[in-house]
Amino acid sequence: MVTLDDAVVARLETHGTQFEILVDPEVALAYKESKGEKAIDPDEMLAAEGVFVGAARDGDRAADEDLTKAFGTTDMLACVGKILLKGDLQLTTDQRKHMLERKRRLIIAHIARNAINPQTKSPHPVTRIEIAMDEAKVHLDPFKSVDSQVNDVLKALRPLMPIRIEMVKVAVHIPATHAGKATLITRGFGDLKREEWQADGSWIGVIELPGGMQTEFYDELNKRTHGEAESRVVE
Repeated sequence: MVTLDDAVVARLETHGTQFEILVDPEVALAYKESKGEKAIDPDEMLAAEGVFVGAARDGDRAADEDLTKAFGTTDMLACVGKILLKGDLQLTTDQRKHMLERKRRLIIAHIARNAINPQTKSPHPVTRIEIAMDEAKVHLDPFKSVDSQVNDVLKALRPLMPIRIEMVKVAVHIPATHAGKATLITRGFGDLKREEWQADGSWIGVIELPGGMQTEFYDELNKRTHGEAESRVVE
């Protein structure tokens, strides 16, 4: 359970009443990003059990009639969920800074994993994406999901660098001495579109994967086959 010192207030004003709860900021943010699909664990979420009227730290718990009027129920977890989804998280400056940096790292990782330079069909290095985001003065929202912000970030980056989200198909030839590792190599990187065993025992396959994962894929391919595999991007 988060301590009172580390908790933040989630606040919702509705039906003439201000409702507040004391929550773990990271857990509350994850719940908001899931749009309510993530289950609420009160031991993980709440610093103080209950829904409060006015200032939560003063300890005035909401009456059942107030909860029923505002939320249609007196079930605490149902009320907590509605406050989190419809209300505001009152973050401190340090908490907001920390969450913005965390969201920034997640967005950079997502772009690096999925985007490519369409001119070369090659991934962009993480550092290049970081620098371009700084140059473009990209503004992020700690309360919005990565997926909901990626397109806006890419739009801001395009004047500075050729970039787009794209899947690529890579044809791979693995010699017979390493062909038994084909499944291990391709698993987890993308969709195996086709495969074929050759008369000499070698393996040929075409795998479709996010463009930004090419470097990671080639590194794994070379490691597993001691550099003896052949690969190329195909249309």
